[in-house]
Amino acid sequence: MSFKKDLVLLAKPYYWVNILMSISYIVAKRAPMICNFLWTYLFNQDQCELDGRETEILFFLLIVVMIRTRKTGSVTMINYLTSSFMYTKLANLGLWFYSDIRLGLIYGVLFILVALILPEPTYSGPENVTYFRLENGLEDEMDKDKRVNWLVTFYTVWNPACVNFAPIFAELSAEYNLPNLRFGKVDIGRFPNIGKKYHVSDSSLSRQLPSVILFRNGKEVARRPYADAKGKLVKFFFSADNVKAAFDLNNLYKECKENPIKGAKAVTAGEKKKN
Repeated sequence: MSFKKDLVLLAKPYYWVNILMSISYIVAKRAPMICNFLWTYLFNQDQCELDGRETEILFFLLIVVMIRTRKTGSVTMINYLTSSFMYTKLANLGLWFYSDIRLGLIYGVLFILVALILPEPTYSGPENVTYFRLENGLEDEMDKDKRVNWLVTFYTVWNPACVNFAPIFAELSAEYNLPNLRFGKVDIGRFPNIGKKYHVSDSSLSRQLPSVILFRNGKEVARRPYADAKGKLVKFFFSADNVKAAFDLNNLYKECKENPIKGAKAVTAGEKKKN
């Protein structure tokens, strides 16, 4: 199902335009018709082969993309693509400038236009997520009724792993939400004190973003990623199946459904509460 969803998303202009821009230089170099037109016809140059420097840049790009996408926890085709677009386009920009400054300027203009005109598509499906927008919003909400279980994501808007996880968390909230099983999000980039309180670092080098914590009776009972006995952070890939397994959502949902809060009303799909 995930692969089918990825194929549907690839039809959106953002993805195929960025893919074309990411492979533009190597295609221009290896496609005889394009290469002959650009360098032989326009600039009277014979540059239809990759030289040593260009090969080094492409090889270095491959290593960087592999390392960065793994660090962001990318686990689907779309995640890998979105995590790598910036690196591949910057590498292409450098290659075009290296080949000819005029072509570099043209690519640079396209780079900026695409960024302005085609922003990355965001999740637009149903969700039942409470966005805490006050310093004490999470604490106040948990204090209202200790019987409510909360699964909360601590995130920042600029972190790629958090961006990739957002639609997954939204879909889980739509699937598992109950009056006594709620889903929330806290932007610790906006509220760093909350991050400190729950021991989630908002540093640009942080490996704790996103962090998902399950609260029961107002207390933390599980989190991902977590630190082992030696204090070393255990890596966690934020796929839907992994989150379900890590927090035992199926059994938790069953338990909450069998023990409802009397008089409580379910939150309708798409409702967002600001606290």
